[in-house]
Amino acid sequence: MFSMASNTPDRSNPIPPGPPDEGQGSVVEERQLQRVEPPRAYQVVMLNDDYTPMEFVVMVLQQHFHHDIDAATQIMLKIHHEGRAVCGVYTRDVAATKVELVLAAARRAGHPLQCILEVA
Repeated sequence: MFSMASNTPDRSNPIPPGPPDEGQGSVVEERQLQRVEPPRAYQVVMLNDDYTPMEFVVMVLQQHFHHDIDAATQIMLKIHHEGRAVCGVYTRDVAATKVELVLAAARRAGHPLQCILEVA
């Protein structure tokens, strides 16, 4: 095809001239369903020891896990009586950060409080 103004080929039409192929040789991409799984949950578990004061454990539960005084006291008593208790359930990065914050607070205060991360 040539434009009327000049003898140069018309490049505005990207489809080459020829008979229609009626879908022959065309590629159709099928949409694949993607399954996205929610992130795995991890629980932060505080362990009992004979030296960390109960008041400190309650304070840590309030500051780092945002429990109210009653919930923090109940969790502290569970730690004391059963040897361990779940403080919260989070994604891996958040749970690991909480463990590090608790351990750092315990070390600053001179307490041997232990806090670990487990798959929920």
